[in-house]
Amino acid sequence: MYKIIIDSCGELTPEMKADGHFVNVPLTLEIDNNQIVDDETFDQASFIKAVAESPNAPKSACPSPNAYMQEMDCDAENIYLVTLSAQLSGSYNSACLAKDLFEEDDEANKNVHVFDSKSASIGETLIGLKIAECENAGMSFSQVIETVDAYIAEQHTFFVLETLETFRKSGRLSNLKATIAETLNIKPVMGSTEIGYIQQLAKGRGMVQAIDKMTKCVMDVTTNCENKILAISHCNCPERALSLKKKMESLANFKDIFIVDMRGVSTMYASDGGVILVV
Repeated sequence: MYKIIIDSCGELTPEMKADGHFVNVPLTLEIDNNQIVDDETFDQASFIKAVAESPNAPKSACPSPNAYMQEMDCDAENIYLVTLSAQLSGSYNSACLAKDLFEEDDEANKNVHVFDSKSASIGETLIGLKIAECENAGMSFSQVIETVDAYIAEQHTFFVLETLETFRKSGRLSNLKATIAETLNIKPVMGSTEIGYIQQLAKGRGMVQAIDKMTKCVMDVTTNCENKILAISHCNCPERALSLKKKMESLANFKDIFIVDMRGVSTMYASDGGVILVV
């Protein structure tokens, strides 16, 4: 028996929620001193409205070690934790501390491993699905870790943002650069690095051009598409996500493509209209 614990930046599909092996541990969001738990109660529309109306940047706090440990206290023999990139959040370090504390008092001697996704959002989702695939194939605990580590090393994350306001408010982008980008309708195409940080890959004038450039970036680094699952998450733009799905279907024959709506942490970073693609 196994259990897969994913921090709430990793969106669970309806099938994963019904499966019984997956669970989210929520991060906490903050906007103007109002704290919002990123669980099933998260209201995306009201959060987007609050962020747009505030002069301050939203913040997030990672789950406590105790929150992870509560989910680890279960009947499963093999327990896997999947977190946001360690380069972007303290969630990974918190999960590792939880693992160490749990193992100190674990009389059942369970197998526990923490995966640094080096990604976010549906990157974590896909890693969770890969773990389940390996477990269901009868792999040993060590084989699952080896196989999933190799999968993470080959995974690529891409995203395009409709607005750069959150980056401007947080000080990660100057007011001048943000104004120029808005005036010229420049949309950056961003992607993950090998260690899980963020880099700019390209930029387009408007979302249509930016998404076209993102799909080119995807295909430039993706091989053996027929054996890979591609996932898309969106922030309040289902039509854009569906259009992106159809475009990717026209470019390659993927094993599967699915779409999810973003939860709180992804919404905070991607903002209204943002899309993330991971393969």
